[in-house]
Amino acid sequence: MTSVNPTAPITHVFTTRSGAETIEAGRKLARLLTPPQLLILRGDLGTGKTTLVKGIAEALDAAEADEVTSPTFTLIHEYEGKRNGQPVKLFHLDVYRLEGERQLETLGLDELLTPDALVLMEWGEKFKSIRKKATGEIVITSTGGDARRITVTLKE
Repeated sequence: MTSVNPTAPITHVFTTRSGAETIEAGRKLARLLTPPQLLILRGDLGTGKTTLVKGIAEALDAAEADEVTSPTFTLIHEYEGKRNGQPVKLFHLDVYRLEGERQLETLGLDELLTPDALVLMEWGEKFKSIRKKATGEIVITSTGGDARRITVTLKE
């Protein structure tokens, strides 16, 4: 008889062949996310992290795809949307340019992690404190050309 570990992570995999399909994967992924969540968004430069967030934002009625841009220089973009009729805040962060935990603290991350928040953090794996707080991870890898493999691991 096998036992099921109730705290085992759940993994979902999406395969896309274009930016439009990556946006669609984001729409589907949004249905799997229940606030509060802090997800590390991993992938090399240009793999489609922001493109995936476009689909998540659209699914939450938080923004149109063309309104979602990379927060590389502003560090944080905030969107207000709805999930199952309830208000939800979507925060998209890019901490690539931050060099240490002290700089990270200035973002006020604990204030973002409210019960109605979905926080998607690009390059969060650089920081031990973020790895400890994260409730999951989204890894995007290029599989050639515009094709992508999107692996979502959520802690339950």
